[in-house]
Amino acid sequence: MSRARKGRGGPRSKVLIGLWLAAPYAAYLVIVYAVPIIQGVRISVLDYVYAAPGASVPQPFVGLANYRKALSDPQLRRSFLNILEFLAINVPLTVVLGLTLAAVLAKLTRMKTFFRSAFFMPFVTASIAVIGIWYFLFSSSGLINRVLGDWAPNPSWLVNSKLAMLVIALEVTWKQLGFYVLLYLAGVLLIPESLYEAASIDGAGVVRQFRAITVPAVRNVTILVTTLALIVGANLFTEPYLLTNGGGPNGASMTPALLIYQNGVEQGKPGVGAAMGILLTLFVLLVAGLGRGVQRLTQRGAEEAR
Repeated sequence: MSRARKGRGGPRSKVLIGLWLAAPYAAYLVIVYAVPIIQGVRISVLDYVYAAPGASVPQPFVGLANYRKALSDPQLRRSFLNILEFLAINVPLTVVLGLTLAAVLAKLTRMKTFFRSAFFMPFVTASIAVIGIWYFLFSSSGLINRVLGDWAPNPSWLVNSKLAMLVIALEVTWKQLGFYVLLYLAGVLLIPESLYEAASIDGAGVVRQFRAITVPAVRNVTILVTTLALIVGANLFTEPYLLTNGGGPNGASMTPALLIYQNGVEQGKPGVGAAMGILLTLFVLLVAGLGRGVQRLTQRGAEEAR
């Protein structure tokens, strides 16, 4: 009988242990994500006013008025177009360079640790330090313009409405690439070496092996990398804030996250800023969902072709 009780209590005990182990992370998700989102939704439907803790300040319900103000703001529409331009540059570069570098690193026989650390170093370096380096390179009197001389663009990179977002996209790609290289490297190292040996015997070169073996084998990693790059890129803030002096020139590098900060903090319009934040959240979910949908359709088409 004792064995029967122990057998019946075993799975329940495991469930309770699992719940206890998951509780800290669940609390983290609630505190860091759920509570701010709920608070943001609440502020977005109020005529919210910053006040000292405990102070009684009227904050009337205004419904969707803040959303109407946000959607009628031409800066918001331009910021979403800017972020789409950024994603169109950043995401393909991240996927192509990340996978290519991971495939090369997987084949190295010497100095593996050095090169892996070198690629990962910008990712763990403070953003302000990285931005300082890029400002030194691309400012009007920076190193790039000195090297190019008369070939340098006029206006210069960071004050040029056509080039500012390009420079920001390249900087973000370079800084975050090491993290995505490691993700790809973990997938590439799981590919059996026998597949490459068999392809080599059949006469397949390095490029064909990469296309026929490596790319399909890490398709799930590509979905993960693309999703992460879309989410992180859509919330771009630090780079345009520091590199182009708050989204310049003339809003060419303005992003939704930066516009939320300007409205909610600098201009004292938390209700409008919160409404923009909810709209940005919906935009990120939409873009990430569309990205995954396109990749699944591509994967299904490739499987049917085979």
